[in-house]
Amino acid sequence: MEKKVYSVDGKELRTINLDDNVFGLPVNEDVIYYAINNELANLRVGTACTKTRAEVHGSNKKPYKQKGTGNARRGDKKSPIMVGGGIVFGPRPRDYSYTLPKKVKRLAMKSILSLKAQDDRLTVIEDFTVESGKTKDLAKILENFSKGERTVIVLKDDDARIKQAGRNIPTLSFLSYNRLRAHDLFYGRKVIMLETAAKNLAGFYGTEEGAE
Repeated sequence: MEKKVYSVDGKELRTINLDDNVFGLPVNEDVIYYAINNELANLRVGTACTKTRAEVHGSNKKPYKQKGTGNARRGDKKSPIMVGGGIVFGPRPRDYSYTLPKKVKRLAMKSILSLKAQDDRLTVIEDFTVESGKTKDLAKILENFSKGERTVIVLKDDDARIKQAGRNIPTLSFLSYNRLRAHDLFYGRKVIMLETAAKNLAGFYGTEEGAE
């Protein structure tokens, strides 16, 4: 698959051949769904907790005698049917995370990249950085490629300067080519990929040892 490479000013520079095994596959919607669900589940903290009648603070004494009052029989104040009593079958701390098969995750990433390329939502630009680390300098570059859309920039490495420049842009997120996230990539309306990152993806996802 051939894609145009643009300068930071939005001018066409050259063309690049993208690996069809990464950017030209049929889109598998099932594995994309599994990968996004897995990421969201792994983010859940699972700390929701309610107290049972054994954990609620209170007396074990009966509020009134068993017979002669005309009221229903009643146990202690910690009973689940009493206001302020314990909770029956309430949430308890748990771990929601689980491991997705490596091949499924790899196929999901390649399916999303193929989807973005086929929908013409993938733009390859020359390698750049923002030496000043200022938001306005990065925003000026983004104006040539996205108009306030939810945008993902795929980097060739962990560039601290460009991340510093983009942290005040709410619609922008960064991903390294070897640490892609299915959720961010799928829901990004525009994917901007550095030229070196596009080349590295072919080798990274073209081998069995690549993504985890």
